Amino acid sequence: MAGELGVGPGVLALLLLWAMALLLVMALGRAGRARVGAVPVLLGAAALTAALLLFPREGESPGPAGAEEVVDTFLIGRFILLAVMSLVFLGCLFLFLIYHLMEPVYAKPLHSR
Repeated sequence: MAGELGVGPGVLALLLLWAMALLLVMALGRAGRARVGAVPVLLGAAALTAALLLFPREGESPGPAGAEEVVDTFLIGRFILLAVMSLVFLGCLFLFLIYHLMEPVYAKPLHSR
């Protein structure tokens, strides 16, 4: 069942989720001390994405025996893509922590006479 643009409602929900997360991260990035709040927003979006990907699409009762069985042939590729994206996200988060949040603040020199 394809919706608008030839994609299903799950893809549209994920697109909306990540668009809102990106807008919120950009807004928090422009704020002063609230910049640290961007990390929980990204982690929350990633957790919601994982929950939506693992949420069952059908009921627990099996369908009729004569029904056509739909086989997802790209399942392994999708999980590999998810794993690669997760590793890239963790790497970017690590670099963000090292080069931005843990940046040293040097004291200004005293001018004595």
